[in-house]
Amino acid sequence: MAETTVRLPEARYEFGGDEFVFVELDREMSLQANFKAMAITGALRDRELEGVVDICPSNASYLIRLDPGKLHPTELVEELRRLEHSVGELDGNRVVSTRIVDVPVLFDDPWTKETLLRFRDNHQDPNVTDLEYAARINGFSTVEELIEAIGSAPFIVTMLGFVPGLPFCYQMVPRERQIEVPKYVRPRTDTPERAFGYGGAFAVVYPVRGAGGYQLFGIAPAPVFDGTQSLPDFHDRIAFPQPSDILRYRPIDRAEYDHVRSEVEAGTFHYRIREVEFSPTAFLENPDSVNRDLLEELYR
Repeated sequence: MAETTVRLPEARYEFGGDEFVFVELDREMSLQANFKAMAITGALRDRELEGVVDICPSNASYLIRLDPGKLHPTELVEELRRLEHSVGELDGNRVVSTRIVDVPVLFDDPWTKETLLRFRDNHQDPNVTDLEYAARINGFSTVEELIEAIGSAPFIVTMLGFVPGLPFCYQMVPRERQIEVPKYVRPRTDTPERAFGYGGAFAVVYPVRGAGGYQLFGIAPAPVFDGTQSLPDFHDRIAFPQPSDILRYRPIDRAEYDHVRSEVEAGTFHYRIREVEFSPTAFLENPDSVNRDLLEELYR
């Protein structure tokens, strides 16, 4: 059973010129720190405080942009300190309205494998694939066991960043069961669009083709970013994932991959989505039970 009362250090408040306030809740990533960041930034958003321009929650911190002509930075910090004490502590009654989403992934696919083989000199172990390396250093006997562990529990989107629409996802399991891998020794200059990667304790889907340093495990047939907004799930915004979304990365075979790709190209693809009420406290008390309920709701 996970602890519900991980003691976080005192929050650190910093000014970035006149327009930004940065708040660090912890130097280490944890679900407790992320839930606290989400609670404070969510409450600030609900207040619709005049002068707040943008609110950017992150893994264990957050950044606020403000208009100093309408709101003095010190007044904002005073409000944030109040929120830290009023909503920042986990409350058993607090629930988060969010989504759980099925995200199919073809692991050990030919496209990311071709890419990773081109950059073996950038890797810690040039003699094995990224999946084989990750399985070995995490104590799995086979790559299949690693893939099964990734698919066994959902991930929560803790922040978006690096490029538009890239979701940093932290698996919803106790810390001792977290899968962790280092990034490449030297970054690649190429990564396929929709590649499923892993770095540190975070899983990502690369929204666009470009440079990258995460270990390459597979590829998603459906996009997380659609600049043309042609797919139905992207009509309201160009990036699909949102902070606090819960994503289940489901291993699929090549036949399902090709089928989903045909739907994407026809403009008919929809993600499987369920709206859920998520209790951080209930999850921290019994993560496996909450995860079972979430997956049952997703596939009912």
